[in-house]
Amino acid sequence: MISFASQNDFVLENSTSKKLWIQAVIAQENHSLGEVNFVFCSDDFLHTINLEYLNHDTLTDVISFDYSANDVIEGEIYISTERVLDNAKDLGVDVNDELDRVMIHGILHFCGHGDKMPKDKMNMRSLEDKYLAMR
Repeated sequence: MISFASQNDFVLENSTSKKLWIQAVIAQENHSLGEVNFVFCSDDFLHTINLEYLNHDTLTDVISFDYSANDVIEGEIYISTERVLDNAKDLGVDVNDELDRVMIHGILHFCGHGDKMPKDKMNMRSLEDKYLAMR
């Protein structure tokens, strides 16, 4: 099950098609869906989570908490809608495309893909592009 909630006034458009898309990505990654919760929030809210749980004093666009076991994807993905909007402007991309990229980025982490090393970061970007094209 995939659920969407907002800590701020953000409303996700096309939530049904987003769920179907995310489920298809999980299947393509040879995993099955357990329970994934997306929480759309403010910079301040996500900054507090970043400080409290990761001890990072920085703004970020996404933080994911992976509770997956075996090949069953489960977890929480917190997304700062303010960061997504600012990043979309800075990158010159559509805000909905940037939001989808951040959403699928969290899912890819749950599927076992990292992004700490340069090679992993390139692979993650390639997978994001691949799955964005599936929408």
